[in-house]
Amino acid sequence: MPQAPVNVPAENAAAPQAGGGRHAAASAAAATGVSAWWGKLHGLGPVIGLVLLCIAGTLLNSNFATYDNVMNVLTRTAFIGIIAVGMCFVIISGGIDLSVGSMAALIAGSVILFMNAMAPVLGSPLAAVVVGMLLAVVLGAVFGLVHGLLITKGRIEPFIVTLGTLGIFRAYLTYFSNGGAITLENDLSDLYSPVYYANLLGVPIPVWVFLLVAVVGGVILNRTAYGRYVQAIGSNEQVAQYAAVDVHKIKILTYMLLGVCVGIATLLYVPRLGSASPTTGLLWELEAIAAVIVGGTVLKGGAGSITGTVVGAILLSVISNILNLTSIISVYLNAAVQGFVIIAVAFMQRGRR
Repeated sequence: MPQAPVNVPAENAAAPQAGGGRHAAASAAAATGVSAWWGKLHGLGPVIGLVLLCIAGTLLNSNFATYDNVMNVLTRTAFIGIIAVGMCFVIISGGIDLSVGSMAALIAGSVILFMNAMAPVLGSPLAAVVVGMLLAVVLGAVFGLVHGLLITKGRIEPFIVTLGTLGIFRAYLTYFSNGGAITLENDLSDLYSPVYYANLLGVPIPVWVFLLVAVVGGVILNRTAYGRYVQAIGSNEQVAQYAAVDVHKIKILTYMLLGVCVGIATLLYVPRLGSASPTTGLLWELEAIAAVIVGGTVLKGGAGSITGTVVGAILLSVISNILNLTSIISVYLNAAVQGFVIIAVAFMQRGRR
C-alpha cells in the first residue's frame, strides 16, 4: 500500500526562513550602522584635516601657533571665506561661478573711482566712503542679477556665462586703470583703513564680518524655505519644479546672494592696499570653490553646509600659511596645491549625490 504523505509542520518549515530573515535584518542593521558611522566620519573630515594641519604647522615652525599669526590667517581667510559662503549656495543649487575674482576686482576699481570723484561733490570724505561701501554691495547684487538672468532666462550654462564675465569684468578694470593701478586718495584712505586694520576685542574687523556672514548664511540655508528650495533644486531640479518651486527665481536670488558676498568681501579688501589693479582678486574663484568643495559640499549640488565651507576656507589658508613659514615646497605652488585638493576631493565625491 502506498504510504501516506508526511506533513511537515508549518512552524518547522518556517523556522529556517525566520532564521534567514533575522540574519538579513541583522546584516542590514550592521550595514546601516557602518554607513551612518562613515557618514559622520566623512562629515568630520575637514575638521580632522584642519586639526592635523595645525599640529603639523606648530611642529614645523613655532611661530605658527602665535596669536598674531592666527589672527593673520583668519584675516586673510575672511575675504575668500565670505565669498565661499555665497559660492556654497550656488554650488548646492547645482551652479558654479568662475567670475568672482574678476567681479571683486571691477567692484574694487569702481568703488575707488567713485569715492575719489564723489568726495568733493558730497563735501565729506566720510560720506563718500560710506556711500562707496554701499555701492560695492549694490554692484555685487547687480552683477549677480545679470548672471542669474542669463542662466535662467537666457538658458545658458553657468559655466559659460561666468567664464565669459570673468574676462569681461577684468578687461573693464584694466581699461579703467589704463593697465595700471587705481589708487584711493590719501585722506579717503586714512578714513577707510580702519575697516581692515581696526579690531574689536582683539579680533580684526574682517574676521567679525566673516563670522557674521557665516552665521547668517547658515541660518538662511538651514532654517528658511529659500534654503530648502536651494537644496531641492540642486538635488533634482525637475522634481522641485513639480513641487511648485519657482526655480528661476531661486537661482536668480542665489547668484545675487553670491554677488552681495563678493561686494562685502571687496569693501573689506579695498582699505588693505587702497588700490585696485588688473591682478586684484586673481584666482579668488579657485580658492572659493576649493573652500566649498573641501568643506564637504557636493560638487553636483543638492547637499552642503556653511560650517564645512568655513572650515574648508580656513584649512586652505592654513596650508598657504604653512608654505610661507616653512620651505617644504615653494610658495609659488600654493595655487597648484589648491588645484590638487579640488581634484582629490572631487574624486572622493564621485559616488555621492
